[in-house]
Amino acid sequence: MKQGLVTGGGGFLGRAIVAQLLALGWKVRCYQRGHYPDLLAAGAEVWTGDLTDIENMKQACQGVDTVFHVAAKAGVWGPYEGYFAANVTGTRHVLEACRANGVQRLVYTSSPSVVFDGRDHEGIDERTPYATRFLASYPQTKAIAEQMILAANSPELATIALRPHLIWGPGDPHHLPRLIARARNGQLRRISGPTTFIDATYIDNAAHAHILACDALKPGAACAGRAYFIAQGEPVATWDFIQATLEAVGQPQTLPTIPPWLARLAGAAAEDTYRLLGIEREPPLTRFVAQELTTSHWFDLTAARQDLGYTASITTDEGLRRLAQAYASDATNQT
Repeated sequence: MKQGLVTGGGGFLGRAIVAQLLALGWKVRCYQRGHYPDLLAAGAEVWTGDLTDIENMKQACQGVDTVFHVAAKAGVWGPYEGYFAANVTGTRHVLEACRANGVQRLVYTSSPSVVFDGRDHEGIDERTPYATRFLASYPQTKAIAEQMILAANSPELATIALRPHLIWGPGDPHHLPRLIARARNGQLRRISGPTTFIDATYIDNAAHAHILACDALKPGAACAGRAYFIAQGEPVATWDFIQATLEAVGQPQTLPTIPPWLARLAGAAAEDTYRLLGIEREPPLTRFVAQELTTSHWFDLTAARQDLGYTASITTDEGLRRLAQAYASDATNQT
């Protein structure tokens, strides 16, 4: 029986990976800070710990042949030190724990934001260099961690990094709640100007990509020591997708519009004001988010298709249908 460790197994992507591994007959251990009785009930072993605790991490990796390092501090706001501790120091500890226990494969969850330089990314592939200037601590620290992971590839420990873009779907605790809250509060604005396109990733497709990466990964494999973009493979107009998502969750909106220059100015002003006043919570708009919303982000998935056998088996339309069904079910259960 294969045994895998999923860091961040209680998170959105981590849970989906755990579910798919269990369905395949794996013995799965989850490593995260919280307590998740439902993971235990599903058949996983739950190990509580922090990525910064190296000794605990080493113990959690005992007897494991594959580590899926999914855990990270995500977000677009907050002190650099916190992101560095979780995303860089934490990744270093995962690597040390893998080496100490003879783990054979390490699948790392990265992000396309590691190459985002503020410009349109239209059909780019993995030859695109890392950004040299970052608008948030998350992509900066993820870029450092990804490079560590790829540099660690060796005959003893095969490594790979996946870059799923904008993971979405039922159970999303990140993008959807924020989108819904801002739409309800009248804080959401549609940005005018040239149509931009994005390629997001439905949650089950993102998880399946990790399983495929694990299956393909071994010392000397074409994918070893490489990073791969992961997405639906069907770019959509940014604001059409946002509108479709809001409709799926029962929040159709006619959004007021603002020009791109005003969105960027508002993001900068909000950040500066929050810093000046010492406000810790995330501003309604940041430089990074404003830049993301006014540029295109879609990717050439040829490498993932060729080396991993990846295709998005769940289309965007089907994903939206499942999202609507899940939200309708939740609404029914709450009444």
